[in-house]
Amino acid sequence: MNPRERERERRDLGQQVEGRRAVVELLTAGRRRVHEVWLSGETREIAELAGAAGARLRRVPPDQLERKARTEAPQGVVAFAAPVPTADVDDLLGDPGAFLVALDGVTDPQNLGAVMRTAETAGATGIVLARHRAVGITPAVTKAAAGAIEYLPVAFVSGIPGMLERAARAGVWCVGLDANGDTSVFELPVADQALVLVLGAEGRGLSRLVRTRCEVVASIPMHGSIASLNVSAAAAVACAEVARRRDGR
Repeated sequence: MNPRERERERRDLGQQVEGRRAVVELLTAGRRRVHEVWLSGETREIAELAGAAGARLRRVPPDQLERKARTEAPQGVVAFAAPVPTADVDDLLGDPGAFLVALDGVTDPQNLGAVMRTAETAGATGIVLARHRAVGITPAVTKAAAGAIEYLPVAFVSGIPGMLERAARAGVWCVGLDANGDTSVFELPVADQALVLVLGAEGRGLSRLVRTRCEVVASIPMHGSIASLNVSAAAAVACAEVARRRDGR
């Protein structure tokens, strides 16, 4: 990827959406304006939703759509929309029921999208991303998120360590997830309180400074021969456990 492409990906805010589920949720949520939808093949549901949303509908040959797409499998649909609206992190931290997921340097679009999908289905009240050294909301991210991006508030911050300081001042617990954590995620004492769950980058995990800013560092017990999960799988386990505890089960 050349420098221009990397800069475009960093600045992406979900304006190009690909994949049937992602486009259906984009049109259904009505959270942002959809300018145009390109279709190839039979996708009656999307055509009807596009009409209801006031989006221009274009029927194009599959090869033309494939050339426009920025993912490997756009599933016959590409939509062009206004950017994803961003939230203010202090507003998210001010929610008495805050359940935020923060990502410390995650750069893989598939992982970011999968974490967003997991967080939204677990009832997270927002996701916090760093502006630098992380992937933007690219077409690959929105496709992997399968529509979660249309419902999950997203806040960008200059750095995760600084955001954790703000969380602590707001009375929000900072919980890091790390393979060497000293508390099991299944015994997390603050799971039912306002919290930020922090997940580290692929490979290196939490950065040293982020780890020191976390009041609790939890781990997922491993029972097999492989001693780790990738960040999206770890997020699924941790978010599901927090959701279970918050439901009082």
